[in-house]
Amino acid sequence: MKYVATDKAPAAIGPYSQGIVAGDLFYSSGQIPLTPSGDLVLGTIEDQAHQVFANLKAVLAEAGSSLDQVVKATVFIKNMDDFALLNEVYATYFGDHKPARSTVEVARLPKDAKVEIEVIAKVVN
Repeated sequence: MKYVATDKAPAAIGPYSQGIVAGDLFYSSGQIPLTPSGDLVLGTIEDQAHQVFANLKAVLAEAGSSLDQVVKATVFIKNMDDFALLNEVYATYFGDHKPARSTVEVARLPKDAKVEIEVIAKVVN
């Protein structure tokens, strides 16, 4: 098992790692819309989702993987009314690749973010 850490994504804000490689799979911790320096991106669900994907891309790269290797995504969203807008951003990052996904509306996320996403991906390096 290998812990994944990169300064190209925000540091964990609790007692956990950005992700773990176990065998040929990478398991990310949930990424919220924090910049690598730890500032919350304010604005729309789209603004926040773009930052979440930037963070996911960074931890995936550090793990030896990428978005096209994601097999499962779990999306936590504060307001299901934002589902269609989130899907538009989501589709721009995954394109024709369509990993399995669950989406759950939650009462509250860390730092009052509007979205959090975690992924499981194959490691290719």
